[in-house]
Amino acid sequence: MQLFPRSLNYIPLIAAVAVAGGGASATWAIWYYASPKNLQVGYAPEQPIDYSHKLHAGDLGIDCRYCHANVERSQEAMVPPTQTCMGCHSVVKKDSEKLDALRDSWDTGDPVHWVRVHKLPDHVFFDHSVHVAVGVGCVSCHGRVDQMEVVRLEEPISMGWCLECHRDPQPNLRPREEITNMTWSGQHPDTEVNPPEHCTGCHR
Repeated sequence: MQLFPRSLNYIPLIAAVAVAGGGASATWAIWYYASPKNLQVGYAPEQPIDYSHKLHAGDLGIDCRYCHANVERSQEAMVPPTQTCMGCHSVVKKDSEKLDALRDSWDTGDPVHWVRVHKLPDHVFFDHSVHVAVGVGCVSCHGRVDQMEVVRLEEPISMGWCLECHRDPQPNLRPREEITNMTWSGQHPDTEVNPPEHCTGCHR
């Protein structure tokens, strides 16, 4: 006498498929939703001074290199020192309460403790001067900062995101004189980009 129907023989197979499918779905969900694009993009920390890039870089048209003076010569773009800010604000808005922290820095010699927005892992070597030299515009990595009241992380700055550009850099290239032009939309130069010798270990 048969106590159980034959269809019950499929239960282990159905259970195995369900577990495998559930595991794959969970893995994909974690991989996607825990990616830098979802966890990092949009990060806009509060700064000690309400500095508006929209006002300075957008409305006033100040070139990025005026404040980030080392970007063409150094690995670091350099956060401008208090002296750079006071070059204007010793005359412009010199009594504004919003600039109290800047004046305190000027009087005491202590730097303004800006909160870093674009931060790479310690094991990553990134050189701003190399990218600028080959014609990668500021907007490619930093977005339209000329429209940002508060600077935010616009791109995931992840390994995969960087590699996408290095596999096909041409769409992000422009003439050197247009590096800081946020609205440039001309034809990118048809040049081949070769990484410097110290980058070949990463770009093989």
